[in-house]
Amino acid sequence: MQTQLAPQFIGTPDGTMAQSILSKCVHCGFCTATCPTYQLLGDELDGPRGRIYLIKQIAEGKEATEKTREHLDRCLTCRNCESTCPSGVDYGHLIDIGRKWAEEQTKPRPFMERMLRKALANGLTNKTLFDNAMRIGRIVRPLMPAAIKQKIPQGKNPGTRPAANLNKAKMLILEGCVQPGMLPNINNASFRVMSHLGVDVLAAPKAGCCGALKYHLNEQEGGLNDMRRNIDAWWPYIEGTAPECQGEKVQAILMNASGCGVTIKEYGHILKDDPIYAKKAQVVSDLCKDLVEVLPQYLEKLQGLVGDRAKQEGVIFHPPCTLQHGQKIKGQLEAMLGKLGISINTCQDSHLCCGSAGTYSILQADLSKQLKEQKLHNLQQAVTDHQAQRIVSANVGCITHLQNETTPVEHWIELIDSLIEKNMGHVSTSK
Repeated sequence: MQTQLAPQFIGTPDGTMAQSILSKCVHCGFCTATCPTYQLLGDELDGPRGRIYLIKQIAEGKEATEKTREHLDRCLTCRNCESTCPSGVDYGHLIDIGRKWAEEQTKPRPFMERMLRKALANGLTNKTLFDNAMRIGRIVRPLMPAAIKQKIPQGKNPGTRPAANLNKAKMLILEGCVQPGMLPNINNASFRVMSHLGVDVLAAPKAGCCGALKYHLNEQEGGLNDMRRNIDAWWPYIEGTAPECQGEKVQAILMNASGCGVTIKEYGHILKDDPIYAKKAQVVSDLCKDLVEVLPQYLEKLQGLVGDRAKQEGVIFHPPCTLQHGQKIKGQLEAMLGKLGISINTCQDSHLCCGSAGTYSILQADLSKQLKEQKLHNLQQAVTDHQAQRIVSANVGCITHLQNETTPVEHWIELIDSLIEKNMGHVSTSK
């Protein structure tokens, strides 16, 4: 696709990148077959090919309209189209540029919409504020409408964390902004499992939101500042100078939320033009690993820890879009859990988005609800077909979004943690 950049975009980083990405698109339309919003709405402009054309028009000087912004807003950024595209179009980065341009060129959003977006961008990323709101929410949860209750999961007792500085191997973890308040057991389970494997997991106190939330709400400078703050917080651990490291450099930055993981793996790309942070950002991206990329290194030890109890478990796996399409990690979790003896399957539309997509479930509630109902129907059918006991996923947003009254939904690391606990208790009792 030939794109003649408008004068205001020539020589700019966004213009150069957009032109490069657009040049790969051949308008074949394969992407429309796997786009959730196109499947629901049947509108060419609510599919990747149509959105690419809208962004091309902006790049060539046609001013964006509110309708343009609406079509770009409706994109889930699930990046399923990237997995389908035979030409390697980097749609995820292109939609970020297109949204930024559309926001700059159109008139301000309605007041209430602006306030909602501000509240999401600044409230969800403020850990203290969010944690307190979640505590209050749990107290008054019984009085709330069903739609609000859904956003306040009861979660599990998070238990305790093992003491650090016991193992030579050190890895960092990002605890996240909403995960500690919504589902704290995910982080604690990660700490416990890694400790059993001989790894100290460390959390930098000054690290916070990965930056994705603000960045994708078009508060891009705020998102970039979150990224820079995290790099600064992590750098002493990367160099091995933080006191908790005891002179050891961390071997990886662990991610147990695939949405955060896909963003941090792109720090190097997003900050590539930052003269101060570009090199450090790339180091951080290279160190970033999802838990499922790390645990297979300890497979034999893990098999001993979970024992035969794993064979009693049947689970349905919902792979988040940020894991399978964003990070391009497919099949690894299924393979690892299978080697532990767990019967694991997926549902028939496992490649499609569940509708959570960060703040999408709030800002595009109707579309999100349709996708959720569709996904839950297929997941429950898979549970019945395979006689599974639970649904597991790898991202806090999906897990919260898919909570239901029929089958529990949890993070797969919680399943492994519970299997280790049960097996160790069994071994201790039998002795």
